[in-house]
Amino acid sequence: MRLENKVILVTGSCTGIGKAIARQCVTEGARVIIHGLEPELGETVVAEIGSENAVLHIEDLTAPGCPDRLVALAVETFGKLDAVVNNAAMVASGNIHTTDEAFFTKILAVNTLAPFLLIQAALPHLAEKRGAVLNIGSVNAWSGEPNLLPYSVSKGALMTMTRNLGDTLMRENGIRVNQINPGWVLTENEAQRKREHGLSEDWPSHLPKVYAPAGRILKPEEIAMAAIYWLADESGPISGQVVDLEQHPFIGRNPPKDASTIPS
Repeated sequence: MRLENKVILVTGSCTGIGKAIARQCVTEGARVIIHGLEPELGETVVAEIGSENAVLHIEDLTAPGCPDRLVALAVETFGKLDAVVNNAAMVASGNIHTTDEAFFTKILAVNTLAPFLLIQAALPHLAEKRGAVLNIGSVNAWSGEPNLLPYSVSKGALMTMTRNLGDTLMRENGIRVNQINPGWVLTENEAQRKREHGLSEDWPSHLPKVYAPAGRILKPEEIAMAAIYWLADESGPISGQVVDLEQHPFIGRNPPKDASTIPS
């Protein structure tokens, strides 16, 4: 197994991509810290993967001291911490006209500052194990959709932090810091967002080819499989790298003028 005996903290792992990563980590031999805001969903995840393999922490990442409490829980429960997956994120619509200071600040606090503070809190333990950090970004980091302005900026900042720390921490103590930028993924929250935007229940079955050449969008489990490589020792000393995970070339692509406006 590729993650045998490793202890991995996955934020935002009660649902979606984080849940899929945590489940795959356990399949690969790791023990995990499940984190999120939904107690019942988190308890379900722990029950699925086994209480001997996981411990649950429910708390807003932006609460003072939360990163320290997460790291302490990992060490107290499993004796060490090998890797951190910064997956938790706030995804909310906003553009230049609708975004106020408080909203923008909240997005940055959750999506950019919280991952930094968690890495900082975990640093002594990751250094001891020459461990790894995997940041979960978004292809929107490159510029973003018009109605995802603050979210896109926060993911762009996360990407810069990944490259900066990927160099610094590798040189200082052998910690690898990398990032994957998922494209459009069919998570529970994404399905709910689209329903709230007025789309029908079966919207994933009617996607324009320009947005989904394969006829569907990505599954959380497919992102999880890619995450394992960066958490496993097989990725060696590779650090400071950002990899886009989408079914088409995101940068420089020119959608036809008649493309549907489903993404929002």
